[in-house]
Amino acid sequence: MADPPTISRTRQAENLLEVLRHSGVLNVERPRQVYCNRDINLADIGIIGFDMDYTLALYDQDAVDSLSVDKTLARLVEERGYPDEILKLEIPTNFAIRGLVIDTHRGNIFKLDSHRHVGKVYHGFREVTGDDLYEYRVNSMRMTTPRYALVDTLFALPEATLYAALVDYFETAQPDKDHDWQRLYRDIRYCIDLAHRDDSIKNEIIAHTDQYLERSVELALTLHKFRSAGKKLFVLTNSFAPFTDHILSFLLDDILPEYPRWQNYFDIVVTGACKPEFFTERNPFLRVDSTGTVLDKEYSQFDSSAIYQGGNLIDFERISGFRGNRVLFVGDHIYGDIVRSKKSSAWRTVMLVQEMEQELKQAAALREENSRLEELELEIQRVNEEIAFDQGLKYKVDALLNESGEPRVDEEALPDFDPDQLRSARDELQKNRDHLRRRRRDLLDEILNLEKRFESQFNPYWGLLFKQGNKNSIFGEQVEVYACLYTSRVENFAHYSPLHYFRAPRQPMPHERY
Repeated sequence: MADPPTISRTRQAENLLEVLRHSGVLNVERPRQVYCNRDINLADIGIIGFDMDYTLALYDQDAVDSLSVDKTLARLVEERGYPDEILKLEIPTNFAIRGLVIDTHRGNIFKLDSHRHVGKVYHGFREVTGDDLYEYRVNSMRMTTPRYALVDTLFALPEATLYAALVDYFETAQPDKDHDWQRLYRDIRYCIDLAHRDDSIKNEIIAHTDQYLERSVELALTLHKFRSAGKKLFVLTNSFAPFTDHILSFLLDDILPEYPRWQNYFDIVVTGACKPEFFTERNPFLRVDSTGTVLDKEYSQFDSSAIYQGGNLIDFERISGFRGNRVLFVGDHIYGDIVRSKKSSAWRTVMLVQEMEQELKQAAALREENSRLEELELEIQRVNEEIAFDQGLKYKVDALLNESGEPRVDEEALPDFDPDQLRSARDELQKNRDHLRRRRRDLLDEILNLEKRFESQFNPYWGLLFKQGNKNSIFGEQVEVYACLYTSRVENFAHYSPLHYFRAPRQPMPHERY
């Protein structure tokens, strides 16, 4: 294993001062804040757990995606007999985002809002429009059949990108063939799993770790801050011991003098946890060494110098002595880390969404466009109210006049009744309503065009991660429903007291807004 690069003590001191300068919550820039969905008092938390991949270890996403794509393409050629031409494809790494759904029957990929209604759809890298959207738009999607595959982790992004790229390739290379898109998805799924199982991806990361990971003193300082407040810390990762040992050694060894080895930060280390199975099954805890060799089983006491493999929720709580809402778990997998732990236990949760850091920076740069969108939404609401008001008046006038414009009431009973004035008023109402409807169409066109330009400044295909139009995306909804807190990186907790009381903002329903 290559020695991790050292960080000078002077540099450490400079970084520490920088953290302290920005430790006041009010001074933290939005991309580095921790956001709260449900109240949580860190003073009540006794132990904090961390996933490793994309949580403690934030990979360079473009680099990892390119690596995964290359290894998978090679296996599609070698293992599944795909043409060598696919090895020369230029595949963009900025296509996929979390929260997408792959329709393996039709070769499409789509994005849902929180009501399970389909927004954008792509067939390959071509956006689907018109009649081809009919099936999706008239049905609320239920992803409970094998037909649909969810893209809910950062590890799954290369899978979606490859699927789109190969749909494009085969549509162009064999335009008259009836393609089996479901088989294509199964082949990609098999080959990307194979590239992980045979360790070719991991071996490349181990050999060139500094190309995929950035070492930061802030991570060490954050863990130290929690420990200094009396919190116990644990690692719960699906990666096995050899890879875990290498990655955490690179990130944490010799950063702070109090912690010469990465294991000094943690009271419990569990590798090969097989989440979400960890939360639902009863696998034993195996004691292993750093090479992954099984030494024995553990039933009664965790040793902070040991590494464990497997395990389960029930025995973890029994042996550690921490259970329920005294446990805070930080992870990046919406299902394996957050949803499953929330449903199977009373653990409090933190969702790591590293993409939101760049999105928030970009949103700040587009503040004027966002303000204009809000103005247009208010204006179209006002126009709708005027149309409704005029419609109500017209109904009343129509009630006094018949279809030919003659009065329905007895003029002698109402001597001040003037049919000509009513007819004139109805004509004016009709003109005003037509004007307002044209105004509404213009406003909608401006909103749609501005939304399109606004969203194109984020992901060029799908827009914002947390939004679909003016609603939350399905991914945004999952984060809101299942994560107590969410943030872009573990190091963001360095800006808060380890006893901080996070309070969720009040969430008024539409009828409560004034």
